[in-house]
Amino acid sequence: MIRTASSIRTLVQSLRAISSFSQTGVGARNSYNSGAVSSLQQVIRPSTYGEDEYADVDWDNLGFGITPADYMYINQSTKDGEFHQGQLSRYGALELSPAAGVLNYGQGLYEGTKAYRKEDGRLLVFRPDQNALRMKMGADRICMPCPSVDQFVDAVKQVALANKRWVKQTPPPGKGTMYIRPLLMGSGPIMGLAPAPEYTFLIYCSPVGNYFKLGLLQEGFAPLNLYVEDEFHRATRGGAGGVKSITNYAPVLKAIARAKGNGYSDVLYLDSVHKRYLEEVSSCNIFVLKGRVISTPAAIGTILQGVTRKSIIEIASDQGYQVEERAVAVDELAEADEVFCTGTAVGVASVASITYQGKRLEYKVGAETVAQQLYSILEGIKSGAIEDKKGWVVEI
Repeated sequence: MIRTASSIRTLVQSLRAISSFSQTGVGARNSYNSGAVSSLQQVIRPSTYGEDEYADVDWDNLGFGITPADYMYINQSTKDGEFHQGQLSRYGALELSPAAGVLNYGQGLYEGTKAYRKEDGRLLVFRPDQNALRMKMGADRICMPCPSVDQFVDAVKQVALANKRWVKQTPPPGKGTMYIRPLLMGSGPIMGLAPAPEYTFLIYCSPVGNYFKLGLLQEGFAPLNLYVEDEFHRATRGGAGGVKSITNYAPVLKAIARAKGNGYSDVLYLDSVHKRYLEEVSSCNIFVLKGRVISTPAAIGTILQGVTRKSIIEIASDQGYQVEERAVAVDELAEADEVFCTGTAVGVASVASITYQGKRLEYKVGAETVAQQLYSILEGIKSGAIEDKKGWVVEI
């Protein structure tokens, strides 16, 4: 069971206050109440910020770290695994049972999307329905109930609107957005190895900068220097590598630490069976360009089906490139013109070099690359600067 650490007396008083606000119409606007108030959730206090006030964010030096926005969203399932109405509350710590399924057995998933602000002030979110569908797929894989697509998208809209002062109007290109992190976890206590009895869906936000903030190139993005890992593996056939399970990430920390200790940006993993085919980088998908052909490893259970990956495949096809989803051998890296990575956090990041078995391969980077062309189109659609003809952008 998950709850905030407030007393019952304070909770009752706060509930009465919210009821009073709702009756006068003030609470609905200032507390962003989105449904019935649960006794297990922190109660929102009215916002003290003006409608046009922006949060003070140093976009130039932000980096990809946690700077909590004002509000988070919480929705706890019923005993039968149903999700009804959740609510927005002030960002804060949570109490979690030591026996929670997520703590003991890693029963949890996360997603990631971003919010943008158009010049006219309207907020935009990029393809949240795809994050919702991926979460449902992941929840099915690790035996969790999941909010519906509509519930997921509605919650993302609510938390983006509640934290709109953290969404800067057209920040410097490549220097920041408001990152939205949905989580689904087994919060109920369980001793034996089994699905948890209760689940919590929550979303929090933070303004973030470039994920790979190593230097400046291409509007604030640093080209990556990757190391091909042939000892550790990110995923195996029949495992959970194709879903965004929290258990997929801690096992790669050792390989990342070793690579960064040797001066590399991140790790590129090979398949665990043949140790010959590219899979993905620790937190993003990979693409290889040769001429007018762009190849990316097929999502066959060990590759995460990235929303940015899917979008870039469509954009590249629209631009006349032949895009192939297939097994990509590590040997093909020697013949590539460009290599780039994609992901919600990284956007589209050019790869300057890849080191494999002691040999360093270098690739084209800079403003004239295909990667930069695709990045510019993608970011233009996300921010509303380019007309969205695909129905990808959700306006709040």
